[in-house]
Formats: sequence, structure tokens, C-alpha cells
Amino acid sequence: MPVTGQRIGEYVLEEPLGRGAFGEVWRARHHAWLDQHVAVKIPTDPQYLRNLQREGAAVQGLVHPNVARAIAFDPYADPAYLATEYVPGSSLRPVIAAKSLTHKDAVAIMQQVLAGLSYAHGRGIVHRDVKPENILVHERVKSDGYAAEGVVKVTDFGLGRAASEGAAVSIAYSASMNDPKARDLAGTIDYMAPEVRGGAEADARADLYACGVVLYELLTGERPAGTDVPSDVNPNAPRQLDDVFRRAYARLEKRFTSADEFLAALSGPGAAPAPVRAMTTPTCPQCRKHVSFGDQFCMHCGIQLTATVRRCAKCGAYPAAADQHCIFCGETLAAQATVAR
Repeated sequence: MPVTGQRIGEYVLEEPLGRGAFGEVWRARHHAWLDQHVAVKIPTDPQYLRNLQREGAAVQGLVHPNVARAIAFDPYADPAYLATEYVPGSSLRPVIAAKSLTHKDAVAIMQQVLAGLSYAHGRGIVHRDVKPENILVHERVKSDGYAAEGVVKVTDFGLGRAASEGAAVSIAYSASMNDPKARDLAGTIDYMAPEVRGGAEADARADLYACGVVLYELLTGERPAGTDVPSDVNPNAPRQLDDVFRRAYARLEKRFTSADEFLAALSGPGAAPAPVRAMTTPTCPQCRKHVSFGDQFCMHCGIQLTATVRRCAKCGAYPAAADQHCIFCGETLAAQATVAR
């Protein structure tokens, strides 16, 4: 079992964040850059190593402000591990439990969740386990608000998969499990679309059904029951959001067909339209192989991809061009454009 102070790859374990039947998630720091923190996922059951490999392969190319970024993956280390962006704060579960959100907050949160899912879906990745425990809220929300870019991040694609690959049950826990009760929640079935419960393969629309359940919780503090809509439970919830909920919490043929369509429906009274980024996979100008958005160097041939290299002045890490805060140390980053050659 992992222990505090243990070195795994380039990282030293500091504090457990969550524990499940098949693995653990730890906060860890880089062994050389002491201020660089990551969340390290470690399988504690050997049979789940293969699923960790699938997860690492699925998320390593996802670079978006609303997706917890994969930083390092080594299936051959002892033990194997997947290191992802560490998000100081909490999961969405305690935020919902506090019942302190306005409907504008609820919309802002859901817009960020859907923006992250839209990006993942565009890369052929279906999450398959969207729920409040798998949505992280950065602690800077206290100063910047829920509409600030990158405050809300989708994490734990452990049940997700590439659309062209076979499905398998992955590590059944979340990197966001930093409250003790989260491990005991048995509510995943409440977020499962009817067609999936019936045995059908999940596609992107199954994630949208789960988002409908989360939207209801954001507006009411409760999960959907019967035919109630949000305004039946919370009179302050706009009727426009009742209609949005109905479209998401519907049978497959009546549901939103994409995260972008869901986002468009959220744009109305009390909601600011969220930017939806139309992205195509970039390629390296030298070796012509695919690279990830925000990469400053090609991972294949090593060529510099930007006119200037952006580094965090505090910890020396290499943040993406769109980042407003360093994902390793949390430092506020000065604006610095990177221009592709």
C-alpha cells in the first residue's frame, strides 16, 4: 500500500485524497520542483492495471480549461501511476450540499462542465460517470466566482473510453473524493441514462443525461424524483431552466444530441453564453505528427512549437498559453501570448 513520503516515478506522495476498492489517489509533489503538486492515481489491485492503462491513454491528449489535465503516465513503474492536474478545493458534492448556489451559479458551473465534455466528446471520449464527485471546483472560486475560466474541471475518466475501444470497468473511485462520505455514495445509478441501464452502450448523450441530473441538483440540492422540475422544488429557479432540464433528463430520442446543443439551451435569462471552442487536432510543422493543444514542444521530435516559451515565474513549470493560474503551484500568471511558428 502507498505511504506518505514514498517516491513514485518523479513524485513524492504527501497526502491521500481518496481511496476505493481498487486504488488510491494521492496529492504528490515533484521530487525536484517542491512547489509542483499533482494528483497521483495508483492501482492497489493488480487486475486493474490494464484499466489504468486505458484511462491514461484516453486522457493524456485532453487539454482543456475544464478538464483535469493528465501530466504523467507510467504503467511500467512500481507501482504504476497516472499523475493528473491537482485542483485545490473540493468536489461539487459539498457545494451542492451547502444549498448556497444561485441559479446563475448553477448555469455557470454547468456551462463549464459541458464545455469540458464537448471537448472530450470531440476527441472521441465518453466520460460515462459524470456526477458531482467527478467535478472539481477550484478554491479560487471564492475570489473569482463560478464564471471564471477553469474554475470547474471534469475529472476521473476512469470509466471513460475512446469510442473505438472496448469498454471495461476501471478504478471505481474519484480523484475528487476528498470528503469521507463520497466513497460511501451509492448514487451512480441515479446518473445513468435509461438506455445504459437497459444494457445499451453509452455514447455522448449518456453524459448529457447525467448532466441533467447534476443541473437539477445544482438548482435544488436534491436529485430528481418523479416528474418534478427544478422550479417545483426551488421557486427561484427560472422556468427556462425547467425546459433545459426536461431536454436533458429525457429518453434518448428526446434528449439533447450534443453538449453544444445543451450549452446553447442554457443561454437565456440569467445565463451568459459559454464559448464553445471548435478545435481540430494540431500537427507538428516538422515531423507532421499530432500534438496536443497548448504544447510548447513536440513530444515526438522535440521542436519548439511556439515563438516564445512560457514558464511560471514562481516554480519554473511550463503552463499552457490559455492558463490563468499555474496548475502546479497556483501562481497567477502574467499574460504572455505564444504564437505558433
